[in-house]
Amino acid sequence: MGIALAVPISAYAQEPDFAAYESAVSDVVADEGGLASIPVDASGIEIDPEGEDALANGAPFDVAGFSRAQKGSNRAIDGAYQGYSYLQGDARNDVCLVAVDGYAVLYVDSGALEERIGSGDRDAGLSWVVAYLQKLDAEAASGSARLKPETPVYVTADESFDLEGEGLRFLFNQEYTSGAFYTSVIGIDGSDVTDSASASYAELRYADFLDFAAWEEGTFVEESSAMDKAGQFLAKLDWSPLWVTLKTTGTAIVLVFVLGLLAAWWSLRIPSRAQDIADSIFTIPMVLPPTVCGFVLLLLLGNNTALGRWFIDIGFPLIFSWPATVLAAVVVSFPLMYRSARGAFEGIDRNMLDAARTLGWSEGRIFFKLMLPLAWSSIAAGTVLAFARALGEFGATLFLAGNYVGITRTIPIAIYFEWMNGNTDVALFWTAVIIAFSFLVILFINLWSRRTTRYRSRRQEE
Repeated sequence: MGIALAVPISAYAQEPDFAAYESAVSDVVADEGGLASIPVDASGIEIDPEGEDALANGAPFDVAGFSRAQKGSNRAIDGAYQGYSYLQGDARNDVCLVAVDGYAVLYVDSGALEERIGSGDRDAGLSWVVAYLQKLDAEAASGSARLKPETPVYVTADESFDLEGEGLRFLFNQEYTSGAFYTSVIGIDGSDVTDSASASYAELRYADFLDFAAWEEGTFVEESSAMDKAGQFLAKLDWSPLWVTLKTTGTAIVLVFVLGLLAAWWSLRIPSRAQDIADSIFTIPMVLPPTVCGFVLLLLLGNNTALGRWFIDIGFPLIFSWPATVLAAVVVSFPLMYRSARGAFEGIDRNMLDAARTLGWSEGRIFFKLMLPLAWSSIAAGTVLAFARALGEFGATLFLAGNYVGITRTIPIAIYFEWMNGNTDVALFWTAVIIAFSFLVILFINLWSRRTTRYRSRRQEE
């Protein structure tokens, strides 16, 4: 551990001053001994507990704000295909790295590096960049692929870099939507590089991002209190998954409540054989895996289907939009509402309903004045359970609506992608939120059931 680590980095352009990096990239040295490098003592790199900031004695600069994107998205962004894109955040980064199977491409902001090293050795500065990345990346990898000392690294100072031998174009610090920056990989010909049939096919592993920093006196900022850390965490947190989830679940539960009651009432009025078929159709989403539900919906409503094209023609594209999150939530939560309502309606004394008919009550009046009040306890419990199911929906939503921040990224989807991107603290926070919601739902059902049981007991005693 005390041995100084030599960090191999690509042999740069012929002239090793940074001006060459503005429009040129380094050539990989393919000799068995590895790549040309300047040895740096990476053993002294110190990382803060959050795994975001690092410093080292002897380094010309420190680094801050490290993040690792384990997965990207291959969906169109704001209506245009930008390639396989990794979300950086709401600001540009001084350093961006994309790891591909067998090599990596490193972008370094020449102005930011020049500001930190002054008249110092630029090649040594770049070696320190790679050293920091290796150390931070090893901490964040959690057993997955990481940047190794022997990994060939292409270096560029251009935000658009073509690796012509591979047919790939790397785009860094791209603001495709207002306030959101991405690093993307796309074929030079505009093709999808994740398509194995493409001539530009590449196995993309992950992306790393960080910024240069200068800590006072070479030490980390004074440790904040737990309350200060919590406040900073909540201030920086992207709250959009919560609002998307509440908006989606609120809309879905209204639709599920109405459709579930109508389906339960209608299914009891058709012949018994037809009831069995209808009941199976209405209940099947409850036993199917959510991914199967999402896949079936995608097959039925995809852009290549007649129904999907019709939605596009009327100016209401359904797939990979917010309405798709509502549809997915409705499909998976509907059976809970339907089964609860049907069970409650079946428990009503049929003689009471027949008596109401003999008094001249219409079917609508019987439903609203008699059936709903008598079955309300079970209907309320079914509504809350359906709400909880819609709240936790993941598989069908991801298939049908995708993962678009602020549009279709619900809390369950945020948990998955934050964890995949190494943001474990954010994933744990959203997990706690879902657990709290689930606890409140179960508590409500228990209190409601106890209240109903006591009421019925008093009525029987009277």
